[in-house]
Amino acid sequence: MNQDRVKGTIDEVVGSAKQHIGKLTGNTGTRIEGAVQQLKGKAENALGKAKDAVKNAQSDAALSDKEAAERRGGV
Repeated sequence: MNQDRVKGTIDEVVGSAKQHIGKLTGNTGTRIEGAVQQLKGKAENALGKAKDAVKNAQSDAALSDKEAAERRGGV
């Protein structure tokens, strides 16, 4: 799990909490701020997942290349 996913998760949780506080207090500004922060967190989380997927694909490709070389009698 990378930093983007951690930060995204934190922003999602904090944003959700702000929305609930805004609802309880009747503060529209806090509700909106929470919704924006929660959406930002979702975007950060999605970016982190994409980065993880690319990293995993690169690792898988490297392993496949190494296995292919071993089968050919190399490495």
